[in-house]
Amino acid sequence: MSFIYDWAVLRLRDIYDRRITGAPMLDSDRLFPDAQRFTAAWPQIRDEALSIAQDLRNIPRFHEIMSEQASISANDARDWRMFIMQAYGQPITRNLVRCPTLAGLIATSPDVLSASLSFLAPGKQVPAHRGPFRGILRGYLVLSMPKRADGVPAAVLKVDGREYRLNEGEFMLWDDTFEHEVWNDSEEVRTVLLLDIRRRDLSAGLRMLSSGIIALVRLNVRWIQRQF
Repeated sequence: MSFIYDWAVLRLRDIYDRRITGAPMLDSDRLFPDAQRFTAAWPQIRDEALSIAQDLRNIPRFHEIMSEQASISANDARDWRMFIMQAYGQPITRNLVRCPTLAGLIATSPDVLSASLSFLAPGKQVPAHRGPFRGILRGYLVLSMPKRADGVPAAVLKVDGREYRLNEGEFMLWDDTFEHEVWNDSEEVRTVLLLDIRRRDLSAGLRMLSSGIIALVRLNVRWIQRQF
């Protein structure tokens, strides 16, 4: 299955990369105006995330949810745990009810396909990798950020060779098909909200292709849910 996944990802990247150009960092005002609503509510979202984190040991590691991600999640002895509330449009109801503020924002933001709380353990490094296809964009809202002794954020998101150290409450919209890596150079957990957002600045053909891919992934998510 991993071989098939890797082959499909490479083919999709090639199709999109030949048709889309642009920088990795994108204008959220133009491409995801709902970012303002998420950012305005970040203290409430943070409180919900910290409540979830009290039971951190029972939140699955990313590779336990999706085995294809073992190379970036199970690469060391430190945890990258994901609390998924929606996956490609398929709500995870039992998780959404634990985060009512966030659930309300997701429900009223139709371009949000997926939403997860990402908990990066102290010392964890997520190696360089690329997202699967450019039909979605990645929203990144910092909820709880450990600091270095000089007050600088201790966790780093490096995208296309450039390091970003965001403070709590800051939002970034970017194309995760550019090579990126993350590390937490602290003794505390770093917590962010990750959003997968439907990309609107596409040609008609790519919009149709993206819609088809999203629908197929959503069917797979539903099938996985039925197994539990």
